[in-house]
Amino acid sequence: MSTAWLLLIAAGLLEVVWAIGLKYTEGFSRLVPSVITIAAMIASVWLLAMALKSIPVGTGYAVWTGIGAVGTAILGIILFNEAATAARIVCIGLIVTGIFGLKLASSSS
Repeated sequence: MSTAWLLLIAAGLLEVVWAIGLKYTEGFSRLVPSVITIAAMIASVWLLAMALKSIPVGTGYAVWTGIGAVGTAILGIILFNEAATAARIVCIGLIVTGIFGLKLASSSS
């Protein structure tokens, strides 16, 4: 796996951090969670930009948001007791399948 793809995965994981962090900021009224969330936002977008030097923008953006969506949905189930219905799990699986499909179809490996 190339450095660009590793940067993209790290960017996606940081997207999960800031998306979950938004819940803990309570509307950016709590200092420490707000600082962590904003730092994760900046780092996530910066890593995405670095990855997009080598990965097509459509693929990179879709994978970045896909990692964020899947990670946030899973952590929402674990941390916030959100519904884990069969339909929701299947849809998360479809997003994961799409992420792997985009990786396989990408000209950057």
